Amino acid sequence: MKPNRWAALAATALTALAVFTPPAAADSAVPKGFAPASTSWTGPLRGFVLGFFPCGRPGWCASLLSTADGGKRWRRVGEPPISLPDNHNQVKLTVVGERDVFLSDGTRLLASHNGGGKWSEVRLAGVREPFYISKITEAGPRVFAMVAGFGSPSTTTLYAGISGTRLLHPVPGFTVTGSSTYGDVATSGGIQVSMGADYRVQKYWTSSDGLTFAPAPPPCPADSAASLSGVRQGHVLALCSGGPGTPQPGSTVRRLWRAPKLGGHFTGTAQAPTLGINQSFSAASPTSATVAAEGGGTGFLHSTADGGATWTTTELSGRGLCLNDLDFPDERVGVVVDGLPDADGGSAVYRTTDGGGTWRELAFG
Repeated sequence: MKPNRWAALAATALTALAVFTPPAAADSAVPKGFAPASTSWTGPLRGFVLGFFPCGRPGWCASLLSTADGGKRWRRVGEPPISLPDNHNQVKLTVVGERDVFLSDGTRLLASHNGGGKWSEVRLAGVREPFYISKITEAGPRVFAMVAGFGSPSTTTLYAGISGTRLLHPVPGFTVTGSSTYGDVATSGGIQVSMGADYRVQKYWTSSDGLTFAPAPPPCPADSAASLSGVRQGHVLALCSGGPGTPQPGSTVRRLWRAPKLGGHFTGTAQAPTLGINQSFSAASPTSATVAAEGGGTGFLHSTADGGATWTTTELSGRGLCLNDLDFPDERVGVVVDGLPDADGGSAVYRTTDGGGTWRELAFG
């Protein structure tokens, strides 16, 4: 990998986690001991949380909850047929609209098209083990899955299929190969696909309908990997990061890059804080974005409100395992999952209503 040319570290202000009045008591339908694993929101008040609760054999049972008031009250939607993995993979939840729901533990993919009431398994045609499903989403008539294979060499492939299908196929031309490969797909406001290998090769495509794609200038320099966010008021934001552990263990060199339109030319901003290894990234607006990172047993949320010129850092709890599902359903409201249900420190969902300035933990019971 070429030496990273970003040397200056942006000023970082550590801000204490804000103190809030505890939310109203959760609905009694929430299982006792419920611990969140993943969250997906379709609006600032409408959200879903997949979690697990102790149930004897096999030890943990899944439960899907929903809220219509920003997490003040919850109701149980159902109990999906998926287990908590022994390898501590996250069980990832993706909700599209109100009826299409996807679950993945990294190797198994489930879909529901009636809001979580009935589930079916979705297979990947021709996939070779070991592999990991890093992203699942839906746009227009198609479902997309980004799948990383851990063979030698490594391959990352984009899979797709018509919504409602039980079999996804590799998309021709959307595969990268190398010692280390990676990819991302974003569908809000327009479809973007980014794929790369060994911090030397980067490819990027855009689409308006999910059926036809056009190559476009990559969002990041070749010596970095792209994490994508949705199109915000016509603007496109991406996080461009060097390899994890650079310039020192527990850190990542990263910078926000922006394009004025889908398929447009990206330009970089000032360097973001380097604390932590990337976990999630999301933009709330053309000028507001947050990076979730973990390092040294601590979770960090690095946020900018001025397009990357300056950053503040919120330090979360000492769970320090992972920060998943960072997302902003609008310019003010965002969510993130801290930890894992079966970890020593447990797990929690945090929510912000000021664009990432302050965060509070949601209660489930």
